[in-house]
Amino acid sequence: MRRAVAAATSIARALGLSADEAEVLRNSNKLALRLVPCDVMARVAHRGQEVARFEVEVARRLAEAGSPVAALEPRVAPGAYEASGFVVTLWTYYAPVAPHDHAPAAFAAALAQLHAGMRTLDIASPHFTDRVAEAHGLVASPDLTPGLADDDRALLVATLGRLRRAITDRGAPEQLLHGEPHPGNVLATPDGLRFIDLETCCRGPVELDLAHVPDAVSQRYPHADRELLLDCRELVLAMVAAWRWDPGDQLPNGQHAAHDLLRVLRAGPPWPTLDLLMAPG
Repeated sequence: MRRAVAAATSIARALGLSADEAEVLRNSNKLALRLVPCDVMARVAHRGQEVARFEVEVARRLAEAGSPVAALEPRVAPGAYEASGFVVTLWTYYAPVAPHDHAPAAFAAALAQLHAGMRTLDIASPHFTDRVAEAHGLVASPDLTPGLADDDRALLVATLGRLRRAITDRGAPEQLLHGEPHPGNVLATPDGLRFIDLETCCRGPVELDLAHVPDAVSQRYPHADRELLLDCRELVLAMVAAWRWDPGDQLPNGQHAAHDLLRVLRAGPPWPTLDLLMAPG
């Protein structure tokens, strides 16, 4: 983490920003920092994460369309900057606004607005089945997920394959999605809710995004297919479980979540939403 912080601060200074200190905002699979006194948010990942450039381009174009996304730092050119083996992207820092819990109606309206903006973009992006295939490949290989028991491996492999086919076979309308619009990826700002972490954008039915939000939010989203949403919730639980078994996963309490997710998948429906299952404590 020290090297990542040093890379972010050195890049900011080289771009003319005053970055004397860095406050850690989030430390999981990627590092989020608040650089001061310039008041910039830096997201730091290991080099080779070309998805950072994709995220910057999506964010730039959505902001131009008036969509509710976190803005890139306006004092520097948009881009993914590299130093010392890290890739750094620079964003506007938004001071926390109370309350931290997002009102369901406002959350649903912001997500619908985001989806409307995403429908206007013509940009090459992965399909949701590509992400499912990545999760499937991870749990199908004992070499990649050595800590996963054989019966749990079989459960995840079967669930991912079955639901990928079921959702695809429904033939629901598809569009660009956020990919993981859970409450942790939504900021409350003086200008309303804004979505962050756009690196997971992919194409698929909107119900896949709705599978990441609290039930009170999905109920207020217009014209959602409730049956498709249930399949998508089960798929999301299986995908998140798969990623938690990656030895390189750095999500806090990731192993605890991995076992909880397997327990829920074995118990069967009704499927809990991620906000309930992944809540601290």
